[in-house]
Amino acid sequence: MFKKRIFTAAAALVVVMGMLAGCAGGGQKDAENSGSTDTSSGKKDKVELSLWLTPQWKGVMDASEQNADYDSFFKYAADKFSKQYDKYDVKVNVQVIAGDQRDEMLNVNLNGGTPPDIFFESVFAMGDYVHRGALEPLDDIVDDAAKKDIDQKYWDNVTFGDKVYFYPFAHNPGTLAYNADMFKNAGLDSYVGGENEIKTWTLDDYDNILKTLKDKLPKGSYPMGLYALNNQGDTWNLAYLRMFGNKFFDDQGNIIVNDENGVKAADWLKKIYDEGYTNPGAESVSSNDANAMFQNQQLAISFTNPVLFNNSKADMEAGKAPKFDIRLANIPSASGKPLSFTYVIGASVFKTGDAVKTQVAKDFVKFFSTDPELVKASKNSVPVRSSVAAEFKDQYPLFAAYDANASNLFNFTGNVPGYSELRQVLYPELQAMYIGEKTPAQAVKDYQEKGNDVIQKAKESSAIFKK
Repeated sequence: MFKKRIFTAAAALVVVMGMLAGCAGGGQKDAENSGSTDTSSGKKDKVELSLWLTPQWKGVMDASEQNADYDSFFKYAADKFSKQYDKYDVKVNVQVIAGDQRDEMLNVNLNGGTPPDIFFESVFAMGDYVHRGALEPLDDIVDDAAKKDIDQKYWDNVTFGDKVYFYPFAHNPGTLAYNADMFKNAGLDSYVGGENEIKTWTLDDYDNILKTLKDKLPKGSYPMGLYALNNQGDTWNLAYLRMFGNKFFDDQGNIIVNDENGVKAADWLKKIYDEGYTNPGAESVSSNDANAMFQNQQLAISFTNPVLFNNSKADMEAGKAPKFDIRLANIPSASGKPLSFTYVIGASVFKTGDAVKTQVAKDFVKFFSTDPELVKASKNSVPVRSSVAAEFKDQYPLFAAYDANASNLFNFTGNVPGYSELRQVLYPELQAMYIGEKTPAQAVKDYQEKGNDVIQKAKESSAIFKK
């Protein structure tokens, strides 16, 4: 990978002029809107960047800081960056965008030719903008040190085609959660992991756990949560369909779940549902419903991520939910290698047609994504950097477990075009399967056909696949 280049002021001017000359139709805009270093006076010309983010964490390092807000980190990072940046006098305007307004605001600004220079968000929410050709690749700011400190599975999540489009900063991994008290009351003590462990069960273990829980749980409680009301929480359903070894996507970004292993997984889901190992009425149960049932001890096993996990613990401490011993486990698989996935969070740089601002935006992204002090803010989620996870392992013991679990991650979106629309295709097929309108094999077949129609249509306009 490329190490960060440090240019003299004169060399920077030559590079900028070369980029301006090479931008057909954009040279005048770049020359007008972006200055270059004035070497005669020693003053640095001003460059103004816009950075948008959805609410992530409050404060620079912690929400307990005085006047902590969602923009605190980036305001602090911008100030630190501008004080050490030797090319331009940089001002970063930080704006917090509500998650439900993100796409509308981005589309309006993209259509108007005024996208933000930088957006800090989950890759899951931003992948479509890569396929639209709206984002700059970031390979030129990723060096070997970052590659070594951040597991390859996180880089896989931010790589579309053969280029990196997001700089990993933190992540929000998905696992199972289980009620260790219910396990122990059912005589399943040997399957209970440590308080700071992500327990791995074989699929045979898991089948035995579900059967035993069904026999031993009090009436009105169920071994495992299933839901298919809408597209929310679909990532765990996607994981279940991989339990027998199906890759889900091929190398061309096509769904390939309709094979022996994919059908086996669907058969397994229908079997545990029909045998009463899950809550009834999955077709009308949402992921929020399942989470509430788990908190009320109506489910022994459910889905979770660090945000939900910590919120559950906080609700227990505040007396808002019954107290119980909540612990983590991976999603089991037939091979014995567990399954997990994550939502990587990081920065992207939008194409603005301004070569100077683009380079400064990239330099700022690299700065706050690598600065030894600033990367510690990733503890507000879960760090992608092994060095940060190790530094805070005593304060946040699960960081070490999440870091070790990185090798079990799969990329649930496949970074395919049209994924946001693809999410609308799965749950109706699961509903049809659970209520008996379709066999598992037919549901899988129909999902693959409909899903590939969505992907194929999206490929036609994808900047990645058009190449």
